[in-house]
Amino acid sequence: MARRERTRHLIELGGLVQKAGLVDLADDDRATIYGALLELVGKARGDETGDTLALWKRRGKRAFDTDDDMEERLP
Repeated sequence: MARRERTRHLIELGGLVQKAGLVDLADDDRATIYGALLELVGKARGDETGDTLALWKRRGKRAFDTDDDMEERLP
């Protein structure tokens, strides 16, 4: 069962990369996407780690809330 849960988790993470628009922005180039993610990790590990992660979390929650609102308005 742990394997199935891990697979689902990885699929959901991939969906977030797609939903954020990174796949289209990078023209589906995996090296570019990976490089972008590594850049984010490097930035988050800097001096202001807590502030950076808190900012990303707020932005993500706001985006999820906006998506939820849009889905509720659909007929």
